[in-house]
Amino acid sequence: MGKESQKVEETQSHDITSISVIEASICEEQQSSLVTNHNESLTDNLMEKICEESNLQIACARVKANRGDPGIDGMTTKQLDGWLSTNKSRLIESLIKGDYRPQPIVGVQIPKPGGGMRQLGIPIVIDRLIQQAILQVLNPIFDPTFSNSSFGFRPNRSAHQALTQASKYVEEGRIFVVDMDLEKFFDRVNHDILMGRLAKRIKDKRLLKIIRKYLQAGMMVEGVCIIREEGTPQGGPLSPFLSNFLLDELDKELEKRGHKFCRYADDCNIYLKTEIAGQRVMQSITKFLENKLKLKVNQEKSAVAIVKERKFLGYRILEDGQLTIAPKSLEKAREKIRMLTRRWIPGRLEDIIAKLNVYLTGWFQYFELCEFRSGFKVLDGWIRRRLRAAKLYQLKRPKAVRKFLDKANISEESRNAIAYSGKGIWRLSKTNPIHKAMSNKWFQELGLISLEKKWEELVTI
Repeated sequence: MGKESQKVEETQSHDITSISVIEASICEEQQSSLVTNHNESLTDNLMEKICEESNLQIACARVKANRGDPGIDGMTTKQLDGWLSTNKSRLIESLIKGDYRPQPIVGVQIPKPGGGMRQLGIPIVIDRLIQQAILQVLNPIFDPTFSNSSFGFRPNRSAHQALTQASKYVEEGRIFVVDMDLEKFFDRVNHDILMGRLAKRIKDKRLLKIIRKYLQAGMMVEGVCIIREEGTPQGGPLSPFLSNFLLDELDKELEKRGHKFCRYADDCNIYLKTEIAGQRVMQSITKFLENKLKLKVNQEKSAVAIVKERKFLGYRILEDGQLTIAPKSLEKAREKIRMLTRRWIPGRLEDIIAKLNVYLTGWFQYFELCEFRSGFKVLDGWIRRRLRAAKLYQLKRPKAVRKFLDKANISEESRNAIAYSGKGIWRLSKTNPIHKAMSNKWFQELGLISLEKKWEELVTI
């Protein structure tokens, strides 16, 4: 998770607030009409709705708020307003005529938490603007038709809602899960199948044409433009919507069969009462995905198991429906904390704590559904010990250590024992004099948050 400076955070907050004001004052009536009158929406004038001034204004504000790296043309989001002021009319004309041509995307691979690499595609800023404008028109039309068991990349839906629903299914006795992993889903979406399904519900051929162009836009990798015949790489605003549109067919099939499930993007868990039923569902749904949607199920990562043996969205669900943190998620958090509290990081301890707090706050907000009080307490203690070791490393010389301990009213005998000890810093960080000098209250005064305290405050609300 990247950390921004306070100035950047304030700017982003202002951007998002501005978007909310614009959406409320300009586009509420437009979006309402799209939701309530599907037949009128699915005609030949969707591109005109996409190119409306109010819609483009919201799209521009959203792209700027999301920031992101430049595409192949080098244009940044800060330059978008200036470009639009002189080129908007020409852009709209090309979209209305249907002859706009997207630019190739920049291919970037990033490590996946569970191993392997994830392919991202970074469109130019103008293409991100157009995709966002398209998304804002299509979402109100189609999102209400999507399954209630789909939670990823949808308005007013979240991972927490998916986890809460999954927990209820398990609490009802569905303790076996069909955990399905689609192999490189975003890289292997079949363009013809996706476009065929879009064409059944969208009549504006100009819109269909530009969506296909986005799907087929080349990808620049190490200076070479690679033609893409399948996939919708993550990175553009439209990609999550298209994935939900395609996988809604899976949702409808599961609903038709009466299954209880939760899907978040390409992560789908189906909850059943017996392992035999789970094996049967795994076999039949795998066949459905591979034959009808041309998607491949990763057999190595998919499984039928008791829920506590699998993880879902970073959590682990116990057999009574209780949510806790998956071991891999906890280890990933500890690794991040290790990086943020490395002893050789320059700067004051207060600055280290400030950056650490940003990460811990976001991490806790995601895992606040967990029954994990004892775990949070242990993690708090480990974090404080790492910070004590970092402080000792900063002090370095015996004289500085003695002076610091003297200010904390540590006895002279103990000051000398610590300052001239042959023990390593990590062992010293656990000694009584160091604990007394850098007590829990001392860390609290420096501003360090306590995960255990945040959990206690949450459960008492």
